[in-house]
Amino acid sequence: MIYTVTLNPSIDYIVHVDQLAIGDINRMKSDLKLPGGKGINVSRILQRIDNTSTALGFLGGFTGHFIEEWMKNEAIKTDFTAVKDDTRINIKLKAVEETEINGLGPAISEEEMDHLKQKLANISAEDVVVLSGSKPASVPTGFYQTLIEIIRGKGATFVIDTTGEDLMDALSKEPLLVKPNNHELAELYDTTFNSIEDIFPYGRRLLKEGAQHALVSMAGDGALLFTKDGIYQSNVLKRQVKNSVGAGDSMIAGFVGCFSKTQDPVEAFKWGVACGSATTFSDDLATKEFIDELLPEVKVTKIV
Repeated sequence: MIYTVTLNPSIDYIVHVDQLAIGDINRMKSDLKLPGGKGINVSRILQRIDNTSTALGFLGGFTGHFIEEWMKNEAIKTDFTAVKDDTRINIKLKAVEETEINGLGPAISEEEMDHLKQKLANISAEDVVVLSGSKPASVPTGFYQTLIEIIRGKGATFVIDTTGEDLMDALSKEPLLVKPNNHELAELYDTTFNSIEDIFPYGRRLLKEGAQHALVSMAGDGALLFTKDGIYQSNVLKRQVKNSVGAGDSMIAGFVGCFSKTQDPVEAFKWGVACGSATTFSDDLATKEFIDELLPEVKVTKIV
């Protein structure tokens, strides 16, 4: 079983206006409400590429109910921990320029955190847990490390998609996969990259410090996969870019879904690139049909 954990999910409220007039009344051209949260996105893509997952995390209030119902309608198994406060709403205002206003997230009690830990304590050694995204402000520093200790104590493997200290602290626990983009990787090691080759020593460093595989996305320059056997680069697929939200989560879903069946990191990389690209070229997360269309176009080259 693949589990996903989203500590701070949201409703993504996407609003389109022709032009934004600050300090005046604006009329929407269209709007859309979608379940948000990195782990939730991973579960949604896994379902579309025929992989079963269970979505865990914190949900509360009418906003949490909206997300729960959406997941049920997509036939995704969930086992969320109910919290007293409402799940947050993130506003994505699309005009000439895009503006985002992200909610703070609910206050999570110690009891609610313990309930999530208890759910994770039921996993088995064959399972993979995907830990994704930020945590609410009320969740203490080091909470991801607590969850990782539970996962590793059960003999299971984990993927972590977050940044900064949480990512750095997780490396020694040997995650199956980490996926910083090039900017996050540079920030992690307090450096700058002026070429793709500049990234190589830092991708290798992620492996040296414990990661089994590292994906580094580079937007218009494709992506890199670092493994113990070498460094691989994908080509860049060409379509109209419509959406950046969820592309990285889709890449993780493609990689984990394929790797869980094949144990082949290069083939999993191809699936990751296809899923991530398909979401980039879609209004919402990618459909299975579009992923299948793009998969034959993905070319991976071993460069080192």
